Amino acid sequence: MQVDAESAGQRLDNFLIRHLKGVPKTHVYRIIRSGEVRINKGRASADTRVEDGDQVRLPPVRVSDKVAEKAERPAPAREFPVLLEDDYLIAIDKPAGTAVHGGSGVSFGVIEQLRQARPQAKFLELVHRLDRETSGILLVAKRRSSLVALQDQFRERETGKTYLALVAGTWPANKKVIDTPLHKYLQADGERRVRTTTADDPDGMRSITLVKVRSVLPPRPQQGLPAMSLLEVTIKTGRTHQIRVHLSSQGHGIVGDDKYGDFDLNRRLQKLGLKRMFLHAWRLQFTHPASAERVELRAELPPELADYVSGPA
Repeated sequence: MQVDAESAGQRLDNFLIRHLKGVPKTHVYRIIRSGEVRINKGRASADTRVEDGDQVRLPPVRVSDKVAEKAERPAPAREFPVLLEDDYLIAIDKPAGTAVHGGSGVSFGVIEQLRQARPQAKFLELVHRLDRETSGILLVAKRRSSLVALQDQFRERETGKTYLALVAGTWPANKKVIDTPLHKYLQADGERRVRTTTADDPDGMRSITLVKVRSVLPPRPQQGLPAMSLLEVTIKTGRTHQIRVHLSSQGHGIVGDDKYGDFDLNRRLQKLGLKRMFLHAWRLQFTHPASAERVELRAELPPELADYVSGPA
C-alpha cells in the first residue's frame, strides 16, 4: 500500500483505520504492536507519521462478510451545529452520545456523517477527538495543511482546552493542579481503561489538569443527592480519559460517568432526568492555520446540562 499526498502527515494508526474499512481498531493496533506493519521495510509505531510515497506493508487481514457488508453501508448524512467555518476548518458543537468516528463497535461517527452530508468536500479530517459521551467543540480540517498545522498545536500544547464538568462533592478550592501520570490498559473484554500511576511507571504518561471552581450546588437531601461542584477544567496534556480519571482519583467523579463515576449516584440522577455524563468541551483557543490569528471559541452548555445546574436547589 502506497501513501498518497493527501494522507501525508497522518499517524500510522489513523491511516490504517481509514484504509482498512471494516477491520476492528483493536486488530489494527494489534498488528502494529506486533511489528507486522512495516513502513519502507522498517518497523513503525502507532504514532509514526506517514509521508507521501511511503510503502506500507501489511500482513493479510480478513474481514468477515458481516463486517464488510456493514462497512460498505454508508453513514447517514448529517450536519452539526457550526461555531466557525471558513476555507480551512470547521468547528462544530458535537452532541453527547455521538462518536467522533466509527470503530470499537460504532459503525460511524461525526466525520463519516459529515462526509456524507458534504460529498463535494475534497478533504475532511478530524483534528482531535472527544469521548462519545462528551459534548462540545470539535475541530475538523478542510485541508491537509490545516490538519497538520492544527495537530502540531495540539501536540505542542499550544492550544487552550477548557471543559465544564459537574462532580460529586465539594471540590477543595485550594486544589488547583493535578499532575499525576496516567496508564492506559485493556480490560479482559478488550475495552480500554485508564488509571493513575506513579512517576516511576515506565508506561505512565505525565498528565496535567488545572481545576477552577465555578459554582457549588447545595445538597438535595430530599432527593438523596450530595453537594456537587461545577468546575472549569483546563487540560495541559490530552491523554485518553484524562479529565475523568484525574477528577475521579481525587474522590470527585464526574456525575453520569459510567466508567469512573459513582454508579449509585448516577442511577439516582438518571431518575431525576440527567441521563448523560456532565462533561462539555466549553472553550477552545488556537492559532488559525492560515491567518495566524489567535481564535477563541465557546460552546455554551447544552440545555440538558444548563437546566440541571440552574434548576431549583
